[in-house]
Amino acid sequence: MSIDLDVQIASDTLDLPSKNELLTWVSCALTQYNKAFELTIRIVDIEESQQLNSQYRQKDKPTNVLSFPFEVPEGIELNLLGDLVICADIVKQEAMEQNKNLKDHWAHLVIHGCLHLLGYDHITDSEAEEMESLEVSLLSQLNINDPYAI
Repeated sequence: MSIDLDVQIASDTLDLPSKNELLTWVSCALTQYNKAFELTIRIVDIEESQQLNSQYRQKDKPTNVLSFPFEVPEGIELNLLGDLVICADIVKQEAMEQNKNLKDHWAHLVIHGCLHLLGYDHITDSEAEEMESLEVSLLSQLNINDPYAI
């Protein structure tokens, strides 16, 4: 498996993960698929997150991660998976509020976003259970505890 990861930093937040850390987490999420992938992770500030969340999800507030899967046109072979937009300040705030290790929370959100790019969702209870179970399994491979445990 090969992954072409483009990382865009559009935030002044400190303590951002390195490209190698992001690549490790993306690789973990995509390891079950034996093919090449291209994706972009854009790390943004509150304002950009809120603007994108409002524009694409009609929710006028910032959010931790937005996933934009690339829809390959019929008959065209591309390995482009899509884009993840992650709000660094929200990740940091959530990690503090939930008493989680910051890097572990980053890993969870990168994996969560990648699963969305692969078509997983959590709209129904059964979808949420399937997606959360996969996240917990993937995170355990990175020696990260279950982020959903109380």
